[in-house]
Amino acid sequence: MEENQEGAHEEEHLESKEELIKVTGMYKDWFLDYASYVILERAVPAIEDGFKPVQRRIMHSRKDLDDGRYNKVANIVGHTMQYHPHGDASIGDAMVQIGQKDLLIDTQGNWGNILTGDRAAAPRYIEARLSKFALEVLYSPKLTEWQLSYDGRKQEPVNLPVKFPMLLAQGAEGIAVGLSTRILPHNFHELIDASINHLRGKKFKIFPDFPTGGIADITNYNDGLRGGRVRIRAKINQLDKNTLVINEIPYGTNTSSLIDSVLKANDKGKIKIKKIEDNTAADVEILIHLPNNISPDKTIDALYAFTQCENSIAPLGCVIIDHKPIFLGVSEILRRSTDHTLYLLQKELEIKLEELEEQWHFASLERIFIENRIYRDIEDEETWDGVIQAIDKGLKPFTKHLKRAVTVEDITRLTEIRIKRISKFDLDKAQQKIDTLEGDIAQIKHHLDNIVDFAVDYFKKLKKDYGEGRERKTELRIFDDIEATKVVIRNTKLYVNRAEGFVGTSLKKDEYVTDCSDIDDVICFTGDGKMMVTKVDSKTFIGKDIIHVAIFKKKDKRTIYNMIYRDGKAGNTYVKRFSVTSITRDREYDLTQRKKDSKIHYFSANPNGEAEVVTVFLRQMGSIRKVKFDLDFADVLIKGRKVKGNIVTKYSIKRIELKEEGVSTLKPRRIWFDETVKRLNVDERGELLGEFRGDDRLLIITQDGVAKTIKPELTTRFDSEIIVLEKWVKDKPISAIYWEPEKERYYVKRFLIENSDKEERFISDHEDSFLELVSTDYYPIAELVYTKPKGKERRENEEINIKEFISVKGVKALGNQLTTEKVNQINLLDPLPYENQNTDEEKEESKEESEYKEITGEDIKSGEIRKLDNNSSSDSQPSLFDD
Repeated sequence: MEENQEGAHEEEHLESKEELIKVTGMYKDWFLDYASYVILERAVPAIEDGFKPVQRRIMHSRKDLDDGRYNKVANIVGHTMQYHPHGDASIGDAMVQIGQKDLLIDTQGNWGNILTGDRAAAPRYIEARLSKFALEVLYSPKLTEWQLSYDGRKQEPVNLPVKFPMLLAQGAEGIAVGLSTRILPHNFHELIDASINHLRGKKFKIFPDFPTGGIADITNYNDGLRGGRVRIRAKINQLDKNTLVINEIPYGTNTSSLIDSVLKANDKGKIKIKKIEDNTAADVEILIHLPNNISPDKTIDALYAFTQCENSIAPLGCVIIDHKPIFLGVSEILRRSTDHTLYLLQKELEIKLEELEEQWHFASLERIFIENRIYRDIEDEETWDGVIQAIDKGLKPFTKHLKRAVTVEDITRLTEIRIKRISKFDLDKAQQKIDTLEGDIAQIKHHLDNIVDFAVDYFKKLKKDYGEGRERKTELRIFDDIEATKVVIRNTKLYVNRAEGFVGTSLKKDEYVTDCSDIDDVICFTGDGKMMVTKVDSKTFIGKDIIHVAIFKKKDKRTIYNMIYRDGKAGNTYVKRFSVTSITRDREYDLTQRKKDSKIHYFSANPNGEAEVVTVFLRQMGSIRKVKFDLDFADVLIKGRKVKGNIVTKYSIKRIELKEEGVSTLKPRRIWFDETVKRLNVDERGELLGEFRGDDRLLIITQDGVAKTIKPELTTRFDSEIIVLEKWVKDKPISAIYWEPEKERYYVKRFLIENSDKEERFISDHEDSFLELVSTDYYPIAELVYTKPKGKERRENEEINIKEFISVKGVKALGNQLTTEKVNQINLLDPLPYENQNTDEEKEESKEESEYKEITGEDIKSGEIRKLDNNSSSDSQPSLFDD
């Protein structure tokens, strides 16, 4: 019994020791502690100095070891481990990143390459020391707030007293728990200018500048806040007709990853290249060789669309303020950084003023002490207190001008002056020192009274001393949107089985349609008047009796479809012309009036709005007199695809035959040039270049004396060297004045473009030859401003009519010497008027308009240019337009 009772007591005792512990509460506390630690101590930079803890500890260790000479990085990493508890790998990687930004650390050895992605050598092989810029802006021990290191053995700074917007200059990236930060780097000069503007109360804007260069579109930068986005492109130029060269790459990529993306796009058939070479050393140089008959302009667009030649970065400004993560825009970060710099400069001046006043105070006491021989008053004193009192008593008559009371510490310092110094004391030198100190004190007080001007001068000095070589590397430009379907290489073939109603890339035994890509859309029309647009696939069912298949272009207003159809089984026959600009993919559209057994008698697709003439044959029925007549589609207005159309006939049609190929009935295409993105467009952006028909070309003249003509394709890219871009008039001469170095004279010439498909250089091939001015006016006038000879009157300015001065010659002709006198300046004046500038084409258009007005009594409406036939009469087609 007793044993059983004892066992029961033991069980009750064990049960009382058990406690119910909820894991959820423990997880919540531990997770928050961990998240807070990662945010505050590892991933997110502080607003005060712009450093993460590991970066701050590295820079503090560098100062500890600094003696002006290089230190092995392995030694610096080891020294930093006294302050940083996370191992040598994280310290070494962070130090390499700081060194590669080339701002705070002067590096020696192989520190890797941000352009190629090559890693730095091992820490034992590379060396570093603080840069002069870092020594000037990072450190001020008297202003630094200190704290114990993680193990309590060392003192480390809470924040470094950084007197510069370092966070914005270097940028920062970090992924914490539940949040991240991505602050993009900005330009050194622009940050200083913005800081000065802020100090002066002016507005400012700052934008990213990347060490890899490239081109950036900061339209949606949003001041670096959440939701913003920066598009960055590589700088690609055309070396020759079959070679592209990449000289700068987007931020966040390297040459290896970029080349891999190009090769991958080539393997997928998005682009087509022959080979690619990487010649990158100190600067990027990637050569992309193209096959023959591949457009360089389209390839450049395709590289931006399908490879890492264009990247998009989403900035997110998050910093630590008062031990909390706060989201700020870059403008606010700069304001706070600049205000903090102003505060630190003021504190430094106050400390310096206090030190100078202390030096002045003791120098004055020392002079009084020695000049008045007060040291003799202590000869009879036997105790220390007696000595202090004797000196204090001796100083009192002479201390009224001092700025503070004399303390025991002051008197103690006086007693420490050596006899040798007293015996060699020079009163004049002592007064000179006091005067110098008073001048320094006055200057410091002036700076404190004008602290903003002092801070502005400080920033200007930084710009002057350290700004060389830190000019903007990234070009800011607004990008045009690239439609992938317009630039993708046609890497596969499209086939159609008309009878069964299938289209696709796998129907290789059926009828070939065209080359296409896997991102294209296909537009299909069937004999019963149905239309559908679908994505290119291996095999897609459209509907039986397919009469037309083509690649669909969105918003294409120039492709016009001409159609004659029967409405229902025995209805009237209608004609209509329409374009298809927007649709819903995979939806079937009925182009007839939705009646059963409707049928298309005639269909044609015309890429430039051509209007043909067809012959309509009617079935011989009843009392029909005319069973054959012609129909000109130029007489049919272009409308929407839903319209019913105009009646052709109410009788049954036997067949329709093409009689005459058509010409375009659309008005010439108006093309603009957008200087911002340097691209052509039809959206009325930029400068209107003119109205272009099928064979019209653009004239391009560049600053290096090259002239050429091109077809006005919207995918063409233009560089910044272009000085003339206009519609080319074949018989309109080009006038040019250029410098001929061998003869040391200016020459003038007039010429015509002899070969429209060839690029021509019309100035001397000498490397020092340059184009002074060029004009495409009929009667250009140049003004010569002559140089004043020594001791003589300057010759009056002379106006020269270039047309009268020289006749039109060949493009390779040297031209005529402009003058033998020394010319100071050549100006292009307003040209003389030219009355008869209409081209033959314009005259023909004008004639057509006059004839149309004479017949109808009204002007041709915009978009309704009709083909007139004086031989035709209104009753030749008795049933046309009966509706």
